[in-house]
Amino acid sequence: MFWLLAACLLIAESVSANVTLPEFFGNGMVLQRSQPIYVWGWADKGEKVTVQFKEQKQSVKTGNDGKWMVKLKPEAAGGPFVLTVNGKNNVTFDNVMMGDVWICSGQSNMEFHVRDVTKAAEEVQAANYPQIREFTVKRAAAKEPLEHVAAASWYPATPENVGNFSAVSYFFGRELHKELQVPIGLIHTAWGGTQVEAWISRKGFLSSETFRQMMSEPLGIDSITGPNGYPACLFNAMIHPLLPFGIKGAIWYQGEANAGRAYQYRQSFPLMITDWRNQWKQGDFPFYFVQLASFDANNGKVEGNSRNGSTWAELREAQAMTLSLPNTGMAVITDIGERNDIHPRNKQDVGKRLAFNVLKNVYAKPVVPSGPVFKSMDIQGDKAWLSFTDPGTGLMVKDRYGYLKGFEVAGADGQFHYAKASVINGKVVVSSDQVATPVTVRYNWADDAADGNLFNKEGLPAAPFRTDTWKGVTEGKGYQLPAKK
Repeated sequence: MFWLLAACLLIAESVSANVTLPEFFGNGMVLQRSQPIYVWGWADKGEKVTVQFKEQKQSVKTGNDGKWMVKLKPEAAGGPFVLTVNGKNNVTFDNVMMGDVWICSGQSNMEFHVRDVTKAAEEVQAANYPQIREFTVKRAAAKEPLEHVAAASWYPATPENVGNFSAVSYFFGRELHKELQVPIGLIHTAWGGTQVEAWISRKGFLSSETFRQMMSEPLGIDSITGPNGYPACLFNAMIHPLLPFGIKGAIWYQGEANAGRAYQYRQSFPLMITDWRNQWKQGDFPFYFVQLASFDANNGKVEGNSRNGSTWAELREAQAMTLSLPNTGMAVITDIGERNDIHPRNKQDVGKRLAFNVLKNVYAKPVVPSGPVFKSMDIQGDKAWLSFTDPGTGLMVKDRYGYLKGFEVAGADGQFHYAKASVINGKVVVSSDQVATPVTVRYNWADDAADGNLFNKEGLPAAPFRTDTWKGVTEGKGYQLPAKK
């Protein structure tokens, strides 16, 4: 019995002595260039830990909780390098690159794999980008913030691996890599069907007048059922463990699960972005997102439009309003959705449009970032003249006969009618024989918003919009806490 006890004590001492790091520190990882490099982990209480990377070397002693962290000076893009961490044991990470790291998050359209996209076989075969690397955070939910994610590895974008990559993140990263010629790290942390409230921290909720009361008292939930079973549960398990890993920014594709509460998304989505920025302590880092595609959300039973009300149009509006936050951008994809599939397979253009925004606004590259955006309306008689802000070289109608589609007009009675529309001298002129004096105009205001064909000459679509602020169908519908268990 004595020898068995002694053996157990020796094993316990050996295990406790090991220096460990977060699971996303691994061979082939990408570290953020031109920013301080945080390296952290756990060891025995009071243990000396030494970190060495390139010409830098720092030592630190762990605290009473066994945690340690060093802050290395910024390094330029390049690699491969070796990162070593030494304590009572030695840890070595090979093939480490310095580049730009992007968080890629959201729900199922961010999870959607390269192997399932249009022309998937060709894309997989052509993937020869070993300096584009992805780490996928495995699905997890938690009531309290976690320090660890499940063990996983960094994989390079090669034919053997890329089929399992997030398609949006890969095509986004591919455009950046081609243009910038630096390594790109993609941390894919997404879960299908998730509501935005699952991705906001408790601290974030407490900073909001709308949600503070909800989180100020214990929720009384013993277990979590699914990813939406507890507010903050995905932040706790799939975002918090990543902090404070250096990143360049984040891309986001989510919103379908919040369409029924689109009006409140005007508050919850900006709250999430601000919360992540506060948590990362990297300032207003770039945050770029995808506006909802076109989709028949009601399966043909009730058409979502201006007459019946459209939850998806209201969610797109809430997304567009989030652009009031600094250092944000939006990829419009209403023209590449699929009416009967909430998961459109053309993810190539989604990634490209995110990249166009980022290349222009983050990296100052000479590209056109997006399509036309509504600016103002001038009523002249029975016609509405619409002006647009366009980062491209002019408006274009994608129709062989030059007919504009997707426009509606209403008078003071609030009844919408399909409108005639055309481009004249760089403006869009809208009218209807049934509306003598227009009051408001809407464009692509529908769940399935594929009719709209206003683009700029660079081929990027105009964002949906409305000129009125009339009450929508989601106003007054708010987030409800899960039932107590």
